[in-house]
Amino acid sequence: MSLDALARLVEPLRGVVVWLMDVTSVPVIVYFLLINTSYLVLIALGALDFRSYLRGRKTTVDTLGGELTPGVSLLVPAYNEEAGIVTSVKALLSLRYPHHEVVVVDDGSQDATLARLVEAFDLVELPREVPRDIPFRAEVRGLYVPRDGRTRLVVVSKDNSGRSEALNIGVNVANEPLVAMIDADSILEPDALLRVAKPFADDPTRVVATGGTIRPANGCRVVAGRIVDVRAPRTWLPRIQLVEYLRAYLVGRTGWSRFGGLILISGAFGLFRRDVLVDVGGLDPTSIGEDFELVLRIHRRMRDRGSDYRVEFVPEPVSWTEVPSTLKVLRNQRRRWHRGLWETLWQYRGMLFRPRYGRIGGVALPYYWLFELIAPLLELYGLVVVPLALLLGVVNIPYAVLFLAVAYGYAIFVTLAAMALEEWAFHRHERWRDLGVSLIASVLENVGYRQLTVWWRLEGWWASLRGKKQVWGVMTRTGFDDGVHRDAA
Repeated sequence: MSLDALARLVEPLRGVVVWLMDVTSVPVIVYFLLINTSYLVLIALGALDFRSYLRGRKTTVDTLGGELTPGVSLLVPAYNEEAGIVTSVKALLSLRYPHHEVVVVDDGSQDATLARLVEAFDLVELPREVPRDIPFRAEVRGLYVPRDGRTRLVVVSKDNSGRSEALNIGVNVANEPLVAMIDADSILEPDALLRVAKPFADDPTRVVATGGTIRPANGCRVVAGRIVDVRAPRTWLPRIQLVEYLRAYLVGRTGWSRFGGLILISGAFGLFRRDVLVDVGGLDPTSIGEDFELVLRIHRRMRDRGSDYRVEFVPEPVSWTEVPSTLKVLRNQRRRWHRGLWETLWQYRGMLFRPRYGRIGGVALPYYWLFELIAPLLELYGLVVVPLALLLGVVNIPYAVLFLAVAYGYAIFVTLAAMALEEWAFHRHERWRDLGVSLIASVLENVGYRQLTVWWRLEGWWASLRGKKQVWGVMTRTGFDDGVHRDAA
């Protein structure tokens, strides 16, 4: 093909790119300025909350206790968890809390999960019907309790019907006024339950839900179901997720909590009033973003009734979990997350900008639409159009540099600010090497990793728009054997 022929083919594309740059160059820069500045605002709000929290932290564990402490039922859905279920349950039973029980719901496991529990805790079947305060469809196979009656453990065996329905059955079985949702493979710090329950003790009539921080356990040293040595993950994929989790969970949600607009509590570590869960009908088994959907449904119910209520995030209680260390597993996770985000936001679109819903409808939900849902679409646009414009010579170098600085340089600065705040407040890492690794990961996040997650999130969105059936991928785990935890396969 001659150069003249090639030029004739390229000229229409050049015209399109010129038009796109004329229309979008300024709005794209402004968008990335706004999104990164909003993160900084959340970090500033989080810093204020950390300061208030740290002032009262020393007295929290000592003052919360006794008969006035609200009891907690720890709900643990389990599916094929034979490798670590006994260690996990023993660790949960030994949490430092005056009055709590553990409710394990075996969701039709195909391995020896139930058998391991029966053997380890000497369980016997209890001839009792499971209440239906929250309706469920699955058949309950049996209800088991320790023979001696001294261990506060209940195990429910049911046909497989998914995590949400397992948790709903757990709520029905729970005997305490507060229920905590805990993943079977998660590790709670000994005082985590005390700290995340404190808002309920301080304001029992208004607080309806609280959440705690989720951190990757990959690379940490685990003994008897406890994190005894915090270490950075050994491979880069989990290391980058460590930085992500810190920014999103610890700082981001703390800022939203301070603002009064927290609309997402992780299903891996959330504490709720049982009566509120029953009132709203529990988790939706058909929802992909079940934790997000549940919190929004609680907000809507409370606002519709004109109730005075609070949903809070407590920054220090930590639940350690295993994050993906392969691209395949990570892709499935991010596709599912973004699909759940889209479907939940669409389901609750009627709350947008309605005065009845206050900061939730006027600020939080618009923010999630603009800066969480739409972000990957605009970022992909920038990743495609700006390099193409440079290649065709229709954009100058200073603009391209400005785009990179605002979209990526500013993002790195925001991440470093979040890391500095976390280190100041909680000082989780004792080794300078781990801090150095985290600093490098905050830069590497923007080179390849961020672009991949943009594409995966768009895949999840597109699959939902096409009505494609959601397939829950398998999260392959290595488990928390005693010693240094290996990164998940």
